[in-house]
Amino acid sequence: MPGQSAGRPAPPAGRHLPPPGGFTPPRGGVKRTPGDLALLGGPPAFPHPLTVGRPNPVDRTRLFQRLTWALDNQWHSNGGPLSLEFEARVADLAGTRHAVATCNATSALQLLFRALDLSGEIIMPSLTFAATAHAAQWLGLTPVFVDTDPRTGLIDPRLARAAITPDTAAVVGVHLWGRPCDARALEKTAADHGLPLLLDAAHALGCTLDGTPVGGFGAAEVFSFHATKIVGAFEGGAVVTDDEDLARRVRALANFGKGLEHVSAAGGTNAKMSEAAAAMGLTSLDALPRHIADNHDRHRVYREELDGVPGITLLPFDPAERHNHQYVVIDIDPERTGIGRDLLLDLLRAENALVLPPIGAPPCHLLEPYRSTRPVSLPHTEALTARVLSLPTGPTAAPEGIRRLCEIVRFAVAHGAELTRRCRTPRTESR
Repeated sequence: MPGQSAGRPAPPAGRHLPPPGGFTPPRGGVKRTPGDLALLGGPPAFPHPLTVGRPNPVDRTRLFQRLTWALDNQWHSNGGPLSLEFEARVADLAGTRHAVATCNATSALQLLFRALDLSGEIIMPSLTFAATAHAAQWLGLTPVFVDTDPRTGLIDPRLARAAITPDTAAVVGVHLWGRPCDARALEKTAADHGLPLLLDAAHALGCTLDGTPVGGFGAAEVFSFHATKIVGAFEGGAVVTDDEDLARRVRALANFGKGLEHVSAAGGTNAKMSEAAAAMGLTSLDALPRHIADNHDRHRVYREELDGVPGITLLPFDPAERHNHQYVVIDIDPERTGIGRDLLLDLLRAENALVLPPIGAPPCHLLEPYRSTRPVSLPHTEALTARVLSLPTGPTAAPEGIRRLCEIVRFAVAHGAELTRRCRTPRTESR
């Protein structure tokens, strides 16, 4: 193909990847009137997409050195040296005695449920990625969804306590968007009822709660190393815990149940992390401080640019804690902005800023199979998930692009009522 670099595959048809550095000068010009917006016929502001969830760059030289080592030593899986090193480093980061690396975080949750021999109901927030609920449902457990605390958007410990019945087997808290839930209160609730507390920490690697690293709360916590997480392993997960026997059971169940004196009824599964994934995870861990610093800088630009915009609230992080700033989420008050979340989403996506409803929107209780089998009303969760958006961050979102995007948000809010009137059309799709 003319102009195609030798040895470099062309991007998939219809897909345009951003250039190195993540920002190209906007072609859409300044938006001076509503008609300048791309949704209303103007040119898009960004010739290349600003995205949510692009994988962080890695040191390819170091990655290939690790992969070459694995190939030279013919050790590709089954608890090789790279996965063991990865586990040690993850446990150190989490402040726990044990980490068991897995092929993904969903499998890690399922291994925990099996290792604890759970049966019955699992209390959890509905505002979480569907995998939290699906991991339980797949094993015949029943997710029981509770509402969020309207002040935080996280699981309300009081409602979790109220939901406990004789059928409750465990409580699952979720550290959503890198913001730790009230694990201390959930620990007390679980202890008072003799239940295990498990934490879905997929978003919260490198974060702290009360100065303590996320990972050491409850009976165990689960991290995700999906490609789009702050530490990526292509695909991967881990169970972290201080409970030696629980770690031993999880490890055995991830390897077909080998090593257990009394194998569970499930008989174990194959959920091991490969050496290739561990090589990627280790290389990503090497860059973690730099990626957190870059995310912090991007979040600071958003905070400065959106400060004082009526009806737009950037979800805050506790300045006393450590955060990975992986997600940038705004809450849109349509009464003050004059523009709803869905219309702002459409406006920004037309400009090639590929914003998304954040993970957890729509919430699990509005998804199948839960919507039909266990209908429930969770007003705080439903209200929040109808208002929030994830804004672009990561390697495609350089400061110049963020400022340009925020300029469009400010413009949209300034003309909110007019835009709502001009763009109001029946919506046939639920976001």
